[in-house]
Amino acid sequence: MATNGGRSPARVAVASFIGTTVEYYDFFIYGTAAALVFPQIFFPEATPLMGTLLAFATFGVGFFARPIGGVVFGHFGDRIGRKRMLVLSLVGMGAATFLMGVLPGYAAIGLAAPILLTVLRLLQGFCVGGEWGGAVLMAVEHAPAGRRGFYGAFPQMGAPAGVAIATLAFLLVAQLPDDVFFAWGWRLPFLLSAVLVAVGLVIRLTVAESPEFTKVREQQQRVRMPAVQAFRTHPKQIFLVAGIYLSQGVFAYICMSYFVSYGTTAAGIDRVGALLSVFVAGVVGTVLYAVFGALSDSWGRKTTYTIGAVAMAVLIGPALYLISTGEVWLFAVALILVFGLAMAPAGGATGSLFSLLFSPEVRYSGASIGYTISQIAGSAFAPLIAAALFGAYGTLVPLFLYLTVVSVITIVSLLLVGGPWGRREAAAQNNAVDTPGATAPRDVTV
Repeated sequence: MATNGGRSPARVAVASFIGTTVEYYDFFIYGTAAALVFPQIFFPEATPLMGTLLAFATFGVGFFARPIGGVVFGHFGDRIGRKRMLVLSLVGMGAATFLMGVLPGYAAIGLAAPILLTVLRLLQGFCVGGEWGGAVLMAVEHAPAGRRGFYGAFPQMGAPAGVAIATLAFLLVAQLPDDVFFAWGWRLPFLLSAVLVAVGLVIRLTVAESPEFTKVREQQQRVRMPAVQAFRTHPKQIFLVAGIYLSQGVFAYICMSYFVSYGTTAAGIDRVGALLSVFVAGVVGTVLYAVFGALSDSWGRKTTYTIGAVAMAVLIGPALYLISTGEVWLFAVALILVFGLAMAPAGGATGSLFSLLFSPEVRYSGASIGYTISQIAGSAFAPLIAAALFGAYGTLVPLFLYLTVVSVITIVSLLLVGGPWGRREAAAQNNAVDTPGATAPRDVTV
């Protein structure tokens, strides 16, 4: 039961941050395990390269369930409320992750092991597909107009924070001897999910329903099929969200998953050093997301996001060179530059930019669908593509070209949003007022 304090923007933002941190912890530990453990545990009969490719393939299938989760959770989030869907997504994600932690390996149950692993990954994808949109909307819709960028950054901060905590969990168990680590040590981060979910659930239950959804419900502006209505009234925004998020999603999963695999195999960096580098970059990103979220309220959300997209394109070349040196401290610098610094302006502006491109009665569905389309088009198989490119050419140059292309797609998508830039954009977005049933301008960032 939420109290009056549950409507405090700060309290809702913190609750959104903690909830998304737990969910992304669950989602991201799979990526770390796919890089370090799953080839040996679930695909032991494959060659090292093929085992890595298969592990990253199961990593990618989770993204195919995300649009379904986005549609289902978005539908009921727009129909019966944001808060209820967030509680369900958190419980479902925690259950899938805990079951991964107790799943027998290939040596015990044969082919059933990778099959069950894939099923649980699909459940993770389904739940996280509904998590992001609801958490962002709760934070943004509780926030005052002039502070939506800042408060909207809190659920986004859950992504690098989830990476940091997931990496720290693996960093601790990585201290175990290899035989212990591969026997049962790798399972501990998955089992820890049960504790984190319990904490997140208690916090999430204390916040009130979104005031904008409450207004939509009271004025009877809810639509029967929000996903269909979102495509009918906001088709351009849905696909622009997908294009804009493309580089952020691809870069995130390359940094936190493939680079760990590449660093510990091809570059000769020890497992602990690689994980510690990801942890530090995640902490830096968590802090800077909040900073750039606040700056987006005065710089403009689209403008701030573009700064991040350009920074990713510019810094990825030097970062790949540093990673290829095999020096752990240069590996850490590279991850901090890209995952901690370059991605922060985009990550900080994402929540408010995406959610406020849609009118309130279809906002959960529209934002979630666009976001998850991008995850399938880019994030799902980014580590697999990276591993395949390096396996085929033996150099990181094709990966550089791949990441440059997705950066260009993001920048072009931002230009297609239309509307003013800079302080004029900030003034327009902060003066905008959402009303139930109103259609957000299709070519103007609000």
